[in-house]
Amino acid sequence: MVRDRQQDNPVVTMSTFRPSGTAAPAVMGIVNVTPDSFSDGGLLQSAEAALAHALRLIEQGANILDIGGESPRPGATPVPADVELARVIPLITALRAQWGGPISIDTMKPEVAQAAVAAGATMWNDVTALSHTPDSLQTAVDLGCDLVLMHMQGAPQTMQEAPSYEDVVSEVIDWLGGRADEAISAGIGRHCIWLDPGIGFGKAPHHNLALTAGLNRLAVLGFPILYGASRKRIIQSVDGSATAPLDRLGGSIALALEAARQGADIIRVHDVRETIQALKMQAALRDH
Repeated sequence: MVRDRQQDNPVVTMSTFRPSGTAAPAVMGIVNVTPDSFSDGGLLQSAEAALAHALRLIEQGANILDIGGESPRPGATPVPADVELARVIPLITALRAQWGGPISIDTMKPEVAQAAVAAGATMWNDVTALSHTPDSLQTAVDLGCDLVLMHMQGAPQTMQEAPSYEDVVSEVIDWLGGRADEAISAGIGRHCIWLDPGIGFGKAPHHNLALTAGLNRLAVLGFPILYGASRKRIIQSVDGSATAPLDRLGGSIALALEAARQGADIIRVHDVRETIQALKMQAALRDH
Protein backbone atom coordinates (compact mmCIF):
# COMPACT_ATOMS: atom_id res chain seq x y z
CA MET A 1 0.00 0.00 0.00
CA VAL A 2 1.42 3.36 -1.01
CA ARG A 3 -0.45 5.45 1.53
CA ASP A 4 -3.42 5.17 3.85
CA ARG A 5 -6.79 5.45 2.19
CA GLN A 6 -7.86 8.88 1.00
CA GLN A 7 -10.39 9.43 3.77
CA ASP A 8 -7.55 9.22 6.29
CA ASN A 9 -5.42 11.75 4.40
CA PRO A 10 -6.76 14.98 2.91
CA VAL A 11 -6.44 15.29 -0.86
CA VAL A 12 -3.40 17.38 -1.82
CA THR A 13 -3.60 19.74 -4.81
CA MET A 14 -0.76 21.42 -6.63
CA SER A 15 -2.05 24.77 -5.36
CA THR A 16 -0.97 23.65 -1.88
CA PHE A 17 1.92 21.43 -2.99
CA ARG A 18 4.39 23.56 -4.90
CA PRO A 19 8.16 23.34 -4.57
CA SER A 20 9.93 26.33 -3.08
CA GLY A 21 12.05 28.50 -5.32
CA THR A 22 15.26 26.57 -4.68
CA ALA A 23 13.86 23.06 -4.29
CA ALA A 24 13.92 20.43 -7.02
CA PRO A 25 10.84 20.51 -9.23
CA ALA A 26 7.90 18.22 -8.61
CA VAL A 27 7.87 15.08 -10.77
CA MET A 28 4.71 14.19 -12.67
CA GLY A 29 4.42 10.52 -13.62
CA ILE A 30 2.72 9.69 -16.91
CA VAL A 31 -0.07 7.10 -16.96
CA ASN A 32 -1.41 6.65 -20.49
CA VAL A 33 -4.52 4.47 -20.64
CA THR A 34 -4.46 4.43 -24.42
CA PRO A 35 -3.74 1.94 -27.21
CA ASP A 36 -1.81 4.42 -29.36
CA SER A 37 0.36 6.72 -27.23
CA PHE A 38 3.74 7.24 -28.91
CA SER A 39 5.80 5.61 -26.13
CA ASP A 40 3.68 3.22 -24.10
CA GLY A 41 0.46 2.80 -26.04
CA GLY A 42 -1.37 -0.43 -25.30
CA LEU A 43 0.64 -1.35 -22.22
CA LEU A 44 -1.94 -0.25 -19.66
CA GLN A 45 -5.29 -1.05 -21.25
CA SER A 46 -6.63 -3.08 -18.33
CA ALA A 47 -7.77 -1.28 -15.19
CA GLU A 48 -5.59 -3.55 -13.07
CA ALA A 49 -2.44 -2.88 -15.10
CA ALA A 50 -3.05 0.86 -15.11
CA LEU A 51 -3.61 1.04 -11.36
CA ALA A 52 -0.56 -1.10 -10.64
CA HIS A 53 1.57 1.16 -12.83
CA ALA A 54 0.22 4.30 -11.16
CA LEU A 55 0.96 2.96 -7.69
CA ARG A 56 4.44 1.91 -8.82
CA LEU A 57 5.18 5.46 -9.99
CA ILE A 58 4.05 6.78 -6.60
CA GLU A 59 6.34 4.32 -4.84
CA GLN A 60 9.18 5.56 -7.05
CA GLY A 61 8.55 9.10 -5.83
CA ALA A 62 6.10 10.73 -8.25
CA ASN A 63 4.53 13.81 -6.67
CA ILE A 64 1.64 13.95 -9.14
CA LEU A 65 0.16 11.57 -11.71
CA ASP A 66 -1.06 12.64 -15.15
CA ILE A 67 -3.73 10.30 -16.52
CA GLY A 68 -4.64 10.37 -20.20
CA GLY A 69 -7.18 8.45 -22.25
CA GLU A 70 -6.55 10.04 -25.66
CA SER A 71 -3.19 10.37 -27.36
CA PRO A 72 -2.37 13.86 -28.69
CA ARG A 73 0.69 12.57 -30.56
CA PRO A 74 1.27 13.79 -34.13
CA GLY A 75 -1.26 12.21 -36.48
CA ALA A 76 -3.33 10.67 -33.70
CA THR A 77 -6.96 9.77 -34.40
CA PRO A 78 -9.48 11.64 -32.21
CA VAL A 79 -11.25 9.55 -29.55
CA PRO A 80 -14.97 9.92 -28.70
CA ALA A 81 -15.67 11.28 -25.23
CA ASP A 82 -17.45 8.12 -24.07
CA VAL A 83 -14.41 5.99 -24.94
CA GLU A 84 -12.05 8.39 -23.20
CA LEU A 85 -14.28 8.43 -20.10
CA ALA A 86 -14.38 4.64 -19.98
CA ARG A 87 -10.59 4.57 -19.99
CA VAL A 88 -9.82 7.17 -17.34
CA ILE A 89 -12.67 7.38 -14.81
CA PRO A 90 -12.31 3.85 -13.34
CA LEU A 91 -8.57 4.44 -12.88
CA ILE A 92 -9.01 7.83 -11.22
CA THR A 93 -11.67 6.42 -8.91
CA ALA A 94 -9.54 3.44 -7.92
CA LEU A 95 -6.43 5.56 -7.47
CA ARG A 96 -8.20 8.16 -5.36
CA ALA A 97 -9.38 5.39 -3.02
CA GLN A 98 -5.75 4.60 -2.21
CA TRP A 99 -3.87 7.89 -2.59
CA GLY A 100 -4.41 11.47 -1.49
CA GLY A 101 -1.91 13.08 -3.83
CA PRO A 102 -2.53 15.32 -6.85
CA ILE A 103 -4.08 13.68 -9.90
CA SER A 104 -4.10 15.39 -13.29
CA ILE A 105 -6.46 14.57 -16.15
CA ASP A 106 -4.79 15.00 -19.53
CA THR A 107 -7.67 15.84 -21.86
CA MET A 108 -8.87 18.51 -24.25
CA LYS A 109 -12.55 17.69 -23.70
CA PRO A 110 -14.40 19.69 -21.01
CA GLU A 111 -16.87 16.88 -20.33
CA VAL A 112 -14.01 14.49 -19.61
CA ALA A 113 -12.32 17.03 -17.32
CA GLN A 114 -15.60 17.55 -15.47
CA ALA A 115 -16.14 13.83 -14.89
CA ALA A 116 -12.49 13.32 -13.92
CA VAL A 117 -12.60 16.05 -11.28
CA ALA A 118 -15.82 14.57 -9.93
CA ALA A 119 -14.00 11.23 -9.65
CA GLY A 120 -11.07 12.76 -7.76
CA ALA A 121 -8.73 14.57 -10.19
CA THR A 122 -7.36 17.88 -8.94
CA MET A 123 -5.78 19.28 -12.12
CA TRP A 124 -6.86 19.68 -15.74
CA ASN A 125 -3.95 19.40 -18.20
CA ASP A 126 -5.23 20.75 -21.53
CA VAL A 127 -2.99 20.64 -24.60
CA THR A 128 -5.29 23.18 -26.30
CA ALA A 129 -5.15 25.70 -23.42
CA LEU A 130 -8.97 25.72 -23.19
CA SER A 131 -9.46 26.41 -26.90
CA HIS A 132 -10.85 23.03 -27.99
CA THR A 133 -14.52 23.91 -27.52
CA PRO A 134 -16.55 27.02 -26.63
CA ASP A 135 -17.41 25.31 -23.32
CA SER A 136 -13.84 24.69 -22.23
CA LEU A 137 -13.20 28.04 -20.57
CA GLN A 138 -16.44 28.11 -18.57
CA THR A 139 -15.97 24.49 -17.51
CA ALA A 140 -12.56 25.39 -16.08
CA VAL A 141 -14.10 28.32 -14.24
CA ASP A 142 -16.79 26.07 -12.77
CA LEU A 143 -14.32 23.36 -11.75
CA GLY A 144 -11.93 25.72 -9.99
CA CYS A 145 -9.14 23.12 -10.08
CA ASP A 146 -5.48 23.56 -10.99
CA LEU A 147 -5.09 24.09 -14.71
CA VAL A 148 -2.25 23.54 -17.19
CA LEU A 149 -2.38 25.70 -20.31
CA MET A 150 -0.14 24.27 -23.03
CA HIS A 151 1.04 25.84 -26.27
CA MET A 152 0.38 23.92 -29.48
CA GLN A 153 0.67 25.26 -33.03
CA GLY A 154 -2.07 23.60 -35.06
CA ALA A 155 -3.88 20.38 -34.15
CA PRO A 156 -2.44 16.95 -33.31
CA GLN A 157 -3.40 15.58 -36.72
CA THR A 158 -1.35 18.17 -38.63
CA MET A 159 0.86 20.04 -36.13
CA GLN A 160 4.16 18.52 -37.28
CA GLU A 161 3.68 19.04 -41.01
CA ALA A 162 5.32 22.48 -41.27
CA PRO A 163 5.70 24.28 -37.92
CA SER A 164 6.98 27.82 -38.40
CA TYR A 165 8.06 30.64 -36.07
CA GLU A 166 10.15 33.79 -36.35
CA ASP A 167 11.08 33.70 -32.65
CA VAL A 168 9.62 30.59 -31.05
CA VAL A 169 10.33 31.58 -27.44
CA SER A 170 8.81 35.04 -27.74
CA GLU A 171 5.80 33.74 -29.68
CA VAL A 172 5.09 30.98 -27.16
CA ILE A 173 5.41 33.46 -24.29
CA ASP A 174 3.01 35.90 -25.96
CA TRP A 175 0.46 33.21 -26.78
CA LEU A 176 0.50 31.60 -23.34
CA GLY A 177 0.29 35.01 -21.72
CA GLY A 178 -2.80 35.76 -23.77
CA ARG A 179 -4.46 32.49 -22.83
CA ALA A 180 -3.67 33.03 -19.15
CA ASP A 181 -5.11 36.55 -19.29
CA GLU A 182 -8.29 35.24 -20.91
CA ALA A 183 -8.62 32.54 -18.26
CA ILE A 184 -8.20 35.04 -15.44
CA SER A 185 -10.68 37.46 -17.04
CA ALA A 186 -13.22 34.61 -17.20
CA GLY A 187 -12.88 33.97 -13.47
CA ILE A 188 -10.12 31.38 -13.09
CA GLY A 189 -7.87 32.07 -10.11
CA ARG A 190 -4.36 33.13 -11.04
CA HIS A 191 -2.99 30.71 -8.42
CA CYS A 192 -4.57 27.79 -10.32
CA ILE A 193 -2.72 28.38 -13.61
CA TRP A 194 0.39 26.53 -14.82
CA LEU A 195 1.99 27.02 -18.23
CA ASP A 196 3.54 24.43 -20.55
CA PRO A 197 5.57 25.46 -23.65
CA GLY A 198 4.43 22.30 -25.45
CA ILE A 199 7.66 20.57 -26.44
CA GLY A 200 6.96 18.56 -29.59
CA PHE A 201 3.54 20.08 -30.24
CA GLY A 202 3.80 21.97 -33.51
CA LYS A 203 7.55 22.48 -33.21
CA ALA A 204 10.56 21.41 -35.27
CA PRO A 205 13.61 20.07 -33.39
CA HIS A 206 15.36 23.46 -33.31
CA HIS A 207 12.20 25.04 -31.88
CA ASN A 208 12.16 22.48 -29.07
CA LEU A 209 15.82 23.09 -28.30
CA ALA A 210 15.30 26.86 -28.24
CA LEU A 211 12.31 26.56 -25.92
CA THR A 212 14.23 24.32 -23.54
CA ALA A 213 17.30 26.55 -23.51
CA GLY A 214 15.11 29.62 -23.03
CA LEU A 215 12.63 28.13 -20.58
CA ASN A 216 13.53 30.62 -17.87
CA ARG A 217 12.18 33.41 -20.09
CA LEU A 218 8.65 32.12 -19.47
CA ALA A 219 9.06 33.30 -15.87
CA VAL A 220 8.29 36.83 -17.07
CA LEU A 221 4.62 35.80 -17.11
CA GLY A 222 4.66 35.04 -13.39
CA PHE A 223 3.18 31.53 -13.54
CA PRO A 224 4.75 28.18 -12.56
CA ILE A 225 6.01 26.10 -15.49
CA LEU A 226 5.37 22.48 -16.44
CA TYR A 227 7.92 20.94 -18.80
CA GLY A 228 7.46 17.64 -20.63
CA ALA A 229 9.93 16.20 -23.13
CA SER A 230 10.17 12.63 -21.88
CA ARG A 231 11.07 10.16 -24.66
CA LYS A 232 10.13 12.68 -27.37
CA ARG A 233 11.61 12.95 -30.86
CA ILE A 234 13.71 15.96 -29.90
CA ILE A 235 16.10 13.33 -28.51
CA GLN A 236 16.25 11.41 -31.79
CA SER A 237 16.96 14.67 -33.63
CA VAL A 238 20.19 14.95 -31.62
CA ASP A 239 21.03 11.24 -31.35
CA GLY A 240 19.90 9.52 -34.51
CA SER A 241 20.32 6.09 -32.93
CA ALA A 242 17.46 6.80 -30.48
CA THR A 243 14.77 5.77 -32.93
CA ALA A 244 12.61 3.96 -30.36
CA PRO A 245 11.06 5.88 -27.44
CA LEU A 246 12.47 3.39 -24.93
CA ASP A 247 15.98 4.20 -26.19
CA ARG A 248 15.68 7.84 -25.11
CA LEU A 249 16.18 7.63 -21.34
CA GLY A 250 19.52 9.44 -21.35
CA GLY A 251 18.19 12.27 -23.45
CA SER A 252 15.04 12.50 -21.35
CA ILE A 253 17.10 12.91 -18.18
CA ALA A 254 19.34 15.51 -19.81
CA LEU A 255 16.31 17.55 -20.83
CA ALA A 256 14.75 17.19 -17.37
CA LEU A 257 17.94 18.43 -15.70
CA GLU A 258 18.16 21.42 -18.01
CA ALA A 259 14.48 22.24 -17.42
CA ALA A 260 15.09 22.08 -13.67
CA ARG A 261 18.14 24.34 -14.04
CA GLN A 262 16.00 26.76 -16.03
CA GLY A 263 13.42 26.89 -13.21
CA ALA A 264 10.69 24.44 -14.23
CA ASP A 265 8.27 23.68 -11.38
CA ILE A 266 6.96 20.33 -12.66
CA ILE A 267 8.81 17.83 -14.87
CA ARG A 268 6.45 15.40 -16.66
CA VAL A 269 8.17 12.02 -17.23
CA HIS A 270 7.71 8.34 -17.95
CA ASP A 271 10.81 7.26 -16.00
CA VAL A 272 10.13 8.55 -12.50
CA ARG A 273 12.79 6.71 -10.48
CA GLU A 274 15.66 7.61 -12.81
CA THR A 275 14.58 11.23 -13.17
CA ILE A 276 14.30 11.74 -9.41
CA GLN A 277 17.73 10.22 -8.89
CA ALA A 278 19.22 12.60 -11.46
CA LEU A 279 17.46 15.60 -9.90
CA LYS A 280 18.76 14.62 -6.45
CA MET A 281 22.32 14.49 -7.78
CA GLN A 282 21.88 17.84 -9.48
CA ALA A 283 20.59 19.38 -6.23
CA ALA A 284 23.42 17.82 -4.20
CA LEU A 285 26.05 19.23 -6.55
CA ARG A 286 24.42 22.64 -6.52
CA ASP A 287 24.18 22.71 -2.71
CA HIS A 288 27.75 21.50 -2.32
